[in-house]
Amino acid sequence: MLQGRCRIIIPHDVGLTILKGAVLFGLDPSIIKVRRSPLTYGVGVLNRYVEGKHPPDKMLVKDGTRWCTDVFDTFIASDQSVALGETVKRSYTPAKPSQQIIVIHIYCSEREQVGFISDAGVRKCGTLRLDVSGTESPAARREIQTLMQFGDTEIRAMAVDVATSRTVKASIDFLGQ
Repeated sequence: MLQGRCRIIIPHDVGLTILKGAVLFGLDPSIIKVRRSPLTYGVGVLNRYVEGKHPPDKMLVKDGTRWCTDVFDTFIASDQSVALGETVKRSYTPAKPSQQIIVIHIYCSEREQVGFISDAGVRKCGTLRLDVSGTESPAARREIQTLMQFGDTEIRAMAVDVATSRTVKASIDFLGQ
């Protein structure tokens, strides 16, 4: 079908080129300054329900306040340029003061624009786990500030309890899902 219209070039030793790039990166990771994210990454959150903007089946009423469930909070969009060490900052609050572990599911999609974690093509791809034991404080509302670092060969997470300035053990699991 394309015969005669275009030339297809298949370079020799493609595997060797990839291997050379991996070795150079291993020797000096700063050689790669920017990557493109292959997927859109984010989490599901509750947002204030807005009539006409949010679907009625996503509305949740809690303590007299209307919330929209399953909203996709985007960290990084697909095909977005991500600099080495670029961070995304979010704050999370334990549901109860006695809560010891906060588990946040990470979702991904090939699409750049995602509205809800229940949209077609969105799938759970990992879990962010924050161990907040040992950071208890008398504050009525505990805020755990989380930094996720993108742009490297893996996504890393760090977290701090804002009230006590104590480091919170943070880990991301993309294998166990």
